[in-house]
Amino acid sequence: MEKTKVLFVSQEIMPYLPESEMSKVGRHLPQGIQEKGKEIRTFMPRYGCINERRNQLHEVIRLSGMNLIIDDTDHPLIIKVASIQAARMQVYFIDNDDYFHRKKVLLEDNGEAFADNDERAIFFARGVLETVKKLRWAPDVVHCQGWFTGLLPLYLKKAFNEDPLFTDTKVVFSMYDDEFATTFSKDFAAKSLIEGITSEDVKVLENADYLAINKLAIDWSDAIIMGSESVNEDLVAYAKASGKIFMDHKNEDEYVKAYSDLYDSFLTK
Repeated sequence: MEKTKVLFVSQEIMPYLPESEMSKVGRHLPQGIQEKGKEIRTFMPRYGCINERRNQLHEVIRLSGMNLIIDDTDHPLIIKVASIQAARMQVYFIDNDDYFHRKKVLLEDNGEAFADNDERAIFFARGVLETVKKLRWAPDVVHCQGWFTGLLPLYLKKAFNEDPLFTDTKVVFSMYDDEFATTFSKDFAAKSLIEGITSEDVKVLENADYLAINKLAIDWSDAIIMGSESVNEDLVAYAKASGKIFMDHKNEDEYVKAYSDLYDSFLTK
């Protein structure tokens, strides 16, 4: 019997970013799932604050080289990889000079979101899926963590769904307490359109803010998880009203088994 394949797409992962609730899960969940006998791949953005030399990142030439067009502009997709030796796992990084070479992650020093975070999120989601296609690796489950991964469920279910690699893939989305107050570009919805995606699919992004991108992820996921103990009340209510599988917050001792059981439940139906 083939191993269950789980793709983790994370906004933050230790040790590449400082310790936080999300980065700890990003680091330990893939390892725990791998130790339960599943096959994993893990992706995150290559933020400019990540020290490539210290973390021994190197470019994967065979995966790099594609251009992604966003708002009529070509942006080269660069793929890098590093290993977390203690966990015996690799992390793939989505990189681009325009979007990921600044020293901050997603917010300015004053707490405001970068003006181009919409394009960065689009590039990241598309870059992950294009890279997985190049790897010719068919995930049974894709687990997205954090609002920055919010477009990936839509792209997977509508734009990449006819690719044999993704036909039966289930999507899990973890919501976190990572709210910000600034709004995205008013053109976010239009920029996010690619073949297979309609304006109706991204209508929620017309009010382009933190709640909108999380709601979009909820709309196109098969299960929603409370990654943090406390998450925006409107989002929790929206997730529960969606009729999707909903899982309350699990502590450090619980989440690996709980999430593994959730992945398994998709495959036994």
